[in-house]
Amino acid sequence: MSEHAAASRLRLSGLCFLLQILLILLFALLVRYSPEGSPGPCPPQLNCSRRSPDSAFQQPRIQDVHVQVLLSFGLLVAFLSRYGPGSAAISILITAFSIQWAVLIQGLLYFFLNGKIYVGARSMVSADLCTAAVLISTGAVLGRVNPVQMLLLALLEVTLCTLNEYILLTLMGVSDSGGSLTIHTFGAYFGLMVSRVLYQPHKDRRKREEQQDKGHQMDVLAVVGTIYLWIFWPSFTSTTTAHHSAENWAVLNTYFSLVASTMSTFVLSPLLYEEGTPRMVQIQDATLAGLAVMGMAGEMLLTPFGALIAGFLVGLISSLGFRFFTPVLHSRLKVQDTCGVHNTHGLPGVLGALLGTLLTLLATADTFGYRLELVFPLVAQGSRTVTDQAFIQLSALPLTLLLATLGGCFTGAVLKIKVLRCCPAAQCRENPGLREV
Repeated sequence: MSEHAAASRLRLSGLCFLLQILLILLFALLVRYSPEGSPGPCPPQLNCSRRSPDSAFQQPRIQDVHVQVLLSFGLLVAFLSRYGPGSAAISILITAFSIQWAVLIQGLLYFFLNGKIYVGARSMVSADLCTAAVLISTGAVLGRVNPVQMLLLALLEVTLCTLNEYILLTLMGVSDSGGSLTIHTFGAYFGLMVSRVLYQPHKDRRKREEQQDKGHQMDVLAVVGTIYLWIFWPSFTSTTTAHHSAENWAVLNTYFSLVASTMSTFVLSPLLYEEGTPRMVQIQDATLAGLAVMGMAGEMLLTPFGALIAGFLVGLISSLGFRFFTPVLHSRLKVQDTCGVHNTHGLPGVLGALLGTLLTLLATADTFGYRLELVFPLVAQGSRTVTDQAFIQLSALPLTLLLATLGGCFTGAVLKIKVLRCCPAAQCRENPGLREV
């Protein structure tokens, strides 16, 4: 058994070494800093019209997004509260690799010129957002995959997530600044399909037995996770909005939605559970749902009362989903949603896309004013009608679900390869969340 564990540890060490050396070589060959955000002269081949936005974009927004991704997504929301410090270390490993890989893959599609990838502040933020989708997916399979499998999942998902984003935002012209589709929906259903392929009922029962006594610890950490969500997520949602005025709308709409979704938890929880007051984990889940639903609609023409209605309804739907749909998801569809990503990211992401489609029908010059060109430039230019744009927004939903489903099935099949299914024995004893698949 010791030889088996040593071989497994060497496999992880060797894979990390090879991946990092490969990344260093690729960065050396391809990646350069973009001159758009520097004070010096700009080469004529590059479009320097975005120099000022990129320069103003840097420190506060990078900090907010990175804190949000690492702490709220990676540690406190899904991993640390359920699986302990060992899983937190794995989430940091996934974050470190995914950011580097996303910079390269996104750079080839968005920032590639004359054989080089030019990176700036926006490159790092885009990589962070892609990493968020990966961390959402790992929340659906945590406990049944080892670190080597996690790295391979990140390698494949970053590539497919970037492809989905490129098709939606660049080729189709979809408006999804906060990532209802590109982050929440894709990440959730990608992870759920991986979980479906890796379904093992006997290990799911063992996992539940190991977690029976962790309720208090989960609540304590959920307090910290929820506070981070309230502080950093509104700026996370507004990171890629088209203009500062749209950014303010996204921040305010997100705040209105999250407060209403939190209130809805106190409406349903006393009716659905024996506890008179909702546990912090339930409040955290409702907060996530209210935030995810604003991903697409945040920068659109959504009034304050509209954001309150959307947040309140999605909070109710998410709570009902945890109580009634999650057992069906497991018993009938054989999907083991380890951290409840379907009700906190997947379903709110879908509802956010539908809300964004509805709001697109209001995108006229009379209602949006000068902001129409910022949010829907093709409509403002006359290249598309409002109806065409709404149809494209709606068609992006099944396309995202299709890519996430196919990508998740393929990734799950890869992770089931026998040579990848070994988990270090010592690591499994220390971290019950990391078991052999």
